[in-house]
Amino acid sequence: MFTAHRTEDGMRVIVEAETADTEALFKQFDEAPEVSSYEILRADQRSVLFQLEALEQAPRIAAHTAGILPQYPMILRNGWQTIEAITSWERLSQLKEEFERADVSFEVLSVTQPIETTHLLTDRQWEVLTEATTRGYYDSPRGCSLTELAAALDVNPSAVSGVLHRAEEQIIKAFVAETKQVDGLDRPG
Repeated sequence: MFTAHRTEDGMRVIVEAETADTEALFKQFDEAPEVSSYEILRADQRSVLFQLEALEQAPRIAAHTAGILPQYPMILRNGWQTIEAITSWERLSQLKEEFERADVSFEVLSVTQPIETTHLLTDRQWEVLTEATTRGYYDSPRGCSLTELAAALDVNPSAVSGVLHRAEEQIIKAFVAETKQVDGLDRPG
């Protein structure tokens, strides 16, 4: 779903569906009492883009009541709609209550808190990492050696190596934790 707007009688949405059988899809709409109209905007062998007018459904009403502003596009796959939203814990709890009250089946796939990059590294780590990046230390092949980087920063190579290692550890752990590739990994900070 790309966008949705309330109308006097319900909702107007623009949806792109991946399907090779548009006839079957629109036959379902023809038989659904909550769908008042639809218009095909574009179609090819793999997908169809259409505008649909229908009654507002319980999940959307619950989200609206909880004050949740969903982000678009939304994905609808195999009868499940995936919604991303930026919200507070209080509104998320209210959404859960609204879903339960409306008997809406739901599953929370993930709750994340964005990493504040300004708190990820110390000022010194930022300084050394920026200098290393600027001088090509992370290029392949390297634009400068650890010894050259240390000379530019006027410190010994082992100090630069230690600062970079700790910065790299924070960045890598934060990235892996954010992408959920390793269970149980503590976020830095």
